Amino acid sequence: MQQLKAVGVQQLESTGLVNSTGEASLSRPFAPSWPGFVDRFRDPSLPLPEPWAAIFEPLRTPGPDGLTIVGQIGQSVDGRIATESGDSHYINQAAGLEHLHRLRSLCDAVLIGVGTAVADDPQLTVRRVEGRNPARIVLDPNGRLPLSAKLLGDDGARRIVLTAQSAHPAGSKGVEAIALPAPGGQIAPSAIRSALRRCGFRLVLIEGGAVTLSRFLQANCLDRLHVLVAPLILGSGRPGVVLPPIARVAEARRVTMRAFTLGNEVLLDCGFQILEGGTAKNSM
Repeated sequence: MQQLKAVGVQQLESTGLVNSTGEASLSRPFAPSWPGFVDRFRDPSLPLPEPWAAIFEPLRTPGPDGLTIVGQIGQSVDGRIATESGDSHYINQAAGLEHLHRLRSLCDAVLIGVGTAVADDPQLTVRRVEGRNPARIVLDPNGRLPLSAKLLGDDGARRIVLTAQSAHPAGSKGVEAIALPAPGGQIAPSAIRSALRRCGFRLVLIEGGAVTLSRFLQANCLDRLHVLVAPLILGSGRPGVVLPPIARVAEARRVTMRAFTLGNEVLLDCGFQILEGGTAKNSM
C-alpha cells in the first residue's frame, strides 16, 4: 500500500525542482502545488508529478468512446455510506474529503441523482483545494429537482439537468435541460454516457447516490471507482453499492485494484475494462 505524504516547498527546493517562490518549470516532472498538477493533468503530453501521479494517472486514459467516468464512494470499514436514518456527515475525514474535492477539480463535470440532490442539497463545488468548479449535472427523469437547489446557483459553471422526454421540469435561467428516453421512468446509463460525450465532456465524476452509481456499475458504464474507507464501523446502515444478487462467487465482477493511504483512511482505486459496445470484461 502506498503512503502519500504532504510535500512542502522547502522539501521541493532541496530537490532543485522549484525555486523559493514555489514555482516549477512545466518541463520538469514535479509540480509544487495542486493547481500546478491540474494544469499538467489537462495536457496529455506532460508527465504527471508526484505525489499525486500514482492515484490520478489512470484517469487520463479515455474509454473506447473517448469518455472516462469515475465513481466515488466514501464508506465505513463495513461498507456503509450512511446510517439507517440517512446521516452521513461526515463518514470520511479531512483527507478523504480533500480527495473528493481534488477529483471535482480534475473532472469536467460531476453527476448526481435527484434523490441525493433533494436529500443533501450539495453545492458540488471545489472548496477544500484550489481549482475551478466542474459542470454540475443532475439526473432527474421525473422533474423533482427544486429551483432552490444549491447546485443550480449561477457561479459561472455549466449546469445541466438530464430529464425524461415526457417530463416538464421547471426551468431555471442558464440551466440546460437535456431530454432523453426513459422507458419505465428510468434513463439508461448508456444513454446518459452518450449524452455526456455529446456535451463535450471527457472526464465525469459520479458522486452519488448509491442507486445512481450502482446502475452505472450494473450497466457496465463505469470506467473506474474510488472507494474511500474511513476508520469506523457503523454496524448497520445504507450500502454504497446495491446490485442484483448472484448465486456463486465465480459470478462476481472482478476488478483491478490499487490501495493508497490518505491520512488515516484508505483509498481503493478500482478499474473496469469497458469494451466497444458498452460491455465490460472481468480482469484479475
